[in-house]
Amino acid sequence: MNARRKHRLYAVLAILLGLGVATALVMYALRSNIDLFYTPGEIINGKGESAEKPEPGQRLRVGGMVMPGSVKRDAKTLQVSFKLYDANGVVSVSFNGILPDLFREGQGVVAQGVLQPGNQILAKEVLAKHDEKYTPPEIKDAMKKNHNSPPAAYSNAGGGAS
Repeated sequence: MNARRKHRLYAVLAILLGLGVATALVMYALRSNIDLFYTPGEIINGKGESAEKPEPGQRLRVGGMVMPGSVKRDAKTLQVSFKLYDANGVVSVSFNGILPDLFREGQGVVAQGVLQPGNQILAKEVLAKHDEKYTPPEIKDAMKKNHNSPPAAYSNAGGGAS
């Protein structure tokens, strides 16, 4: 192999190595910023076939329905606590801030925050779902399946926190 080819080979290898290191660093940086989506039942029972449960301290997003009668507001601060439920469980959410205008009992919400011990979520942000007219059919079917019982049926479901 002549010197020119050897030089090109080293240049190509250096570029590939640099791209590999850059990709690894980006993936490592994004790893800590990924918020996985869970339903209350998945937090309690695990997600997927492996039944993998989130660990306390993990950042996540949890979506479910606000349980009627569970919203508690502190009169002196902006602290609000409520319960989210689906067909398989109930989790408690604690939020300090102003809730969206569409937030109400029986409404679907997504809370983004950190999982605390005891299946409690310390939310940093709460998003209320709006009109579901444009929901894809698969999601609409899943919502009907997961939320077809009255909220009282979920009060002790799945061993969620009270």
